[in-house]
Amino acid sequence: MANVNEYSTRYSVAIDSAQTTLPGEWRVQSVGNKQGSDGYLELSKGDHLTKKETEFQKFASDIYNERLEMGVAREQARKDLPLATYTEAYWKVDLHNLLHFLALRMDDHAQLEIRLFAKTIGEQIVQKWVPNAWEAFVDYRLNALNLTKYDTQIIHAFNTSGKEGAKKKAIELGLLDAEGTTAKKSREREELESKLKDMGFSIPW
Repeated sequence: MANVNEYSTRYSVAIDSAQTTLPGEWRVQSVGNKQGSDGYLELSKGDHLTKKETEFQKFASDIYNERLEMGVAREQARKDLPLATYTEAYWKVDLHNLLHFLALRMDDHAQLEIRLFAKTIGEQIVQKWVPNAWEAFVDYRLNALNLTKYDTQIIHAFNTSGKEGAKKKAIELGLLDAEGTTAKKSREREELESKLKDMGFSIPW
């Protein structure tokens, strides 16, 4: 179980600081993962967006402070502050649930910002606090290879019938199109291909 107490802008003035984005940090939406990103925008576009971000955050901050100066209640004055405004939170959690959180948020499919946050917690806090538990977590959970039902069926077909058998099974499972090509987008197939490479197998299609 976890218990979180967060800084409240209803009772206190908002922290006068926000996350900023460097020109080379603006990411492109991933085609295969609706919740993720893949690659970066051109630097010229990033420079434009960073300048706009700076202007927007200053504008929002000025409006917020003006409302406070005019006597508007904090709980109402805060409503247009950007999501990038920093906060503070005090988090109490047991080790079991902390490691479960880190397993989810250090995953490649998690958003970059939360991955970096989770990595810092894991490597700078947990690893130093409980080194033996952290080592076991990395070996048996974080770097473990989990196979789905589709994965095991295709690997079995590959072992018993070679590449053609694996390809046929992939078509049957809908991971390849009817012609056996990868023209059809499939996150399951892409993840399987990554696992096969990790295990030293060649991609059978």
